Amino acid sequence: MISIEEIDALTLSEWLRKDAPVRLLDVRSAAEFAHGMIPRGESLPLHLLPLRANDLRQEAPLVVYCRSGARSAQACAFLRQKGCNNIYNLRGGILDWARHGLPIVTASA
Repeated sequence: MISIEEIDALTLSEWLRKDAPVRLLDVRSAAEFAHGMIPRGESLPLHLLPLRANDLRQEAPLVVYCRSGARSAQACAFLRQKGCNNIYNLRGGILDWARHGLPIVTASA
């Protein structure tokens, strides 16, 4: 069984506030992404993840998120199987992020 590390919205917010070297990967669909994202988020829909998995290996933490945390957990498990480390699932997804009143921006912002 592959263990998936999780991070909560408030901890991620603190990392971003401190400008920590973290990469955010949004695995929602393009339509969902267009409605708003976490600042610094990069869109990579879950169905395209196998095509780009090798591009995601890095030393800095990679935080993966979706709407509620389910698809991002799948993405984290897949990436771990591919040998990627330092990966975190955003617990509760962007819904929990928004519930805490944290900023959401549009891709054009």
